[in-house]
Amino acid sequence: MPIGGFVVNVHPDSIESALASLRRIEGLEIHGSDEKGNVVVVLESETSEQMEEMVRTIMAQQHVLTVGLTYFNAEDEVEKIESGRYVPARSLGKETIQ
Repeated sequence: MPIGGFVVNVHPDSIESALASLRRIEGLEIHGSDEKGNVVVVLESETSEQMEEMVRTIMAQQHVLTVGLTYFNAEDEVEKIESGRYVPARSLGKETIQ
């Protein structure tokens, strides 16, 4: 299960509205925010593709300016890929040339 830590920058004048919107995103946990518009969140998903979709959802929120990745762990997903139990939609590794 991929877990990622992010800093979401929102417009400071709209922090409360932005926090309300972020709280509605399933798998997102808010860990803190400040008056400058920095919001620390943790995302948890089943696959890295789902996490990418969550980031796109965050970016689409009205008051969000940027989303910055600070930490990412997908160790168990790597084990699933190596064992053949999971095949990601796209490969980030070396391509096999035939």
